[in-house]
Amino acid sequence: MAFRIRQAQLSDRNDLVKMRALLWPDTPIEELPSELTPVLQTGLSGALPAAILVSQNESGELTGFPDVGLRSHADGCDPSQPVGYIEGWFVYEAFRNRGIGKELMRAAEAWARGRGCREMASDTWIDNEASQRAHEALGFEAVDRCVNFRKPL
Repeated sequence: MAFRIRQAQLSDRNDLVKMRALLWPDTPIEELPSELTPVLQTGLSGALPAAILVSQNESGELTGFPDVGLRSHADGCDPSQPVGYIEGWFVYEAFRNRGIGKELMRAAEAWARGRGCREMASDTWIDNEASQRAHEALGFEAVDRCVNFRKPL
């Protein structure tokens, strides 16, 4: 299957909202477009560089994306320099196991390298074993495990 990777454009917003709703089903869908627009328009997330890359099949259909950005620090990374960070990574189930996710990650790494990063970081839910295996297969190593707590007052 042929596919290409490119930087997302504002015209991709509706397709990106659909994918993001599948990746983050607990996020209210009405919030998703407003999160995308600044990055698509300015290449910034807050004050830091960010990008959304997309994979597109031969018929023009979007098949996946990573959100990549710079962070001032990330757990397990050198605190003296910014780090590339995968904020989200998704490929439609019908297109998985074809190398698309790997190529999306490689493109995100190239984006981060182009901004001076020497490390890439990411995270996933502790119970998402498929995502953990995918990260490890691409050379990521687990650097921490955390259980977050809350208590209403």
